[in-house]
Amino acid sequence: MPVETIIDEDEILADSGFVWREAGGVKALISQQLEAAGFQNAFSTRIGGVSDFPAGSLNLAGFSEDTRENIYENRRRFLQLFSPGMRIAAVYQCHGSTVESIESEADITDSDDRADAMVSNLDGVLLGVKTADCVPVLIADPASGAFAAAHAGWRGTVASIVVKTVKIMREKFGSEPSKMIAAIGPAATVRQYEIGEDVLKAFAENFEDSEKYFVPTRPGHARVDLHAANRDQLLSCGLEAANISIAPFCTMERTDLFFSYRREKQINGKTGRLLSVIGRASGRGPIG
Repeated sequence: MPVETIIDEDEILADSGFVWREAGGVKALISQQLEAAGFQNAFSTRIGGVSDFPAGSLNLAGFSEDTRENIYENRRRFLQLFSPGMRIAAVYQCHGSTVESIESEADITDSDDRADAMVSNLDGVLLGVKTADCVPVLIADPASGAFAAAHAGWRGTVASIVVKTVKIMREKFGSEPSKMIAAIGPAATVRQYEIGEDVLKAFAENFEDSEKYFVPTRPGHARVDLHAANRDQLLSCGLEAANISIAPFCTMERTDLFFSYRREKQINGKTGRLLSVIGRASGRGPIG
């Protein structure tokens, strides 16, 4: 892997299970548990790129709001954080609950397939989900070598996308949930993310105890804790609490570090996209 600098600049990371890492001016969060288990991973920030969000932003997706040249240069820079030869696999996200399996070289591209989670056990592949307030969830099974990336906005959370992802890892790779490791990345948190009656109703229809995820604000509105909801879904699948880490950052609060659709889209008319990725280094080969 490239020479990296671990940055101890933010006390909020203490005991979180995450560290900052920097390479070539690009800064990202790394899950220590996933890395210790042999899975390269990163939750990107907006720092170190060439996009105008504003100038110098690391926008990693969103071809309708940025040039392909910018996005691919930003991805090239982002890949400096990983072993040589790693490639990003991504799909068209649609706030649903479809889980895509990445099984061959042909799948390693920005495809038109619509999905919000991916699973694989291929080497040299970084499964990537794009966010700008939604919750990115990275999951790995050290025993089988399988890994997954899920994009859980409120719709994906209501549809239990992480539960479906874990289920497919079990069925396809024989992964055991009690051995899995999960990292939940930066997203809009309960401190800032206010939703309305449509989301309140959707949660009530899908969760028996949905009230525990809400902090009432005004009539018909509440702030929602998507981090807690996704953590609870992982626990319900059989993951151990000690194997689940949650990044202690809110994208809506820290627009100096992260893109936020809710904070920036209304003001600037556009915002960039973060990328959260997980994979195993080239040369290992599928396990099992």
